Amino acid sequence: MELKEPYPELDEVLTSMGAGGRRISEIDASEAGAGNISVYLGWDVELRRRFPEQSEIELPLAAPALAGHTLLVTGSGRRLRQIHEDPESAIAGVKVHEGGTTATMFTSPRRLFDRLTSEFNSHLAVHQDQVARRGVMFQAVVHAQPMHTTFLSHIPAYRDTQAFNEKVLRWEPESIVALSEGIGVLPFLVPGSAGMMAANVEGLRAHQIVVWSKHGVMARSDQSVTRATDRIEYAETGAKYEYMNLVARGVAEGMTREEIREVATEFNIDSPYA
Repeated sequence: MELKEPYPELDEVLTSMGAGGRRISEIDASEAGAGNISVYLGWDVELRRRFPEQSEIELPLAAPALAGHTLLVTGSGRRLRQIHEDPESAIAGVKVHEGGTTATMFTSPRRLFDRLTSEFNSHLAVHQDQVARRGVMFQAVVHAQPMHTTFLSHIPAYRDTQAFNEKVLRWEPESIVALSEGIGVLPFLVPGSAGMMAANVEGLRAHQIVVWSKHGVMARSDQSVTRATDRIEYAETGAKYEYMNLVARGVAEGMTREEIREVATEFNIDSPYA
């Protein structure tokens, strides 16, 4: 379900970014300056009242589908847990120019970062791909480093999408409803690299959350930052149960495939993992 009019005001979106960052921190998924958030707004937004300073930047890849529209992006090294205290210190507005290769970056005099997040290329590529392919008017993208989800990706047997979902989605009835597309699992790729960016775009076409093996996760939502963080929280909760069961030497069975299928049928969920 995509976001519909009336679209939120800038202040509402900034508040939601702060709430999302705080929740990611509460579940121990963003130590220090780890993690980042971006939001695409496909309608006109006045940035100058809260972000009066302007500079011209080159984008890390061409994003013609975003031309004329706005991204809100966290700065490198900013702590997600502190965004809600002062959004202007941690976030920049990026207005993409015609052609999609350059943009105007709007910042506040209170900014506490020198550049946008080092994962900006992956964020930008996902927004470009989803807007070009699906024409969404809004999209939130969240990268975090949830401990148990990331830990499982260090185990070779879990670095497979089918196996990961069979293990992680079996612990709560809500999981198959909230994560019906499943969790995509990507191999280890260097953070910020072109390879990471390309694999991430591909993974987030099929899934709304992917695991970056040995690094973290990225989730997207067409509705809100909160929905994206919810997906991370559901995945992390399942991964925590799985970790607990590993520590307990596999004594718990979790939900059976038939039980998962019964839940999916009851809630009219079509999923390859039910």
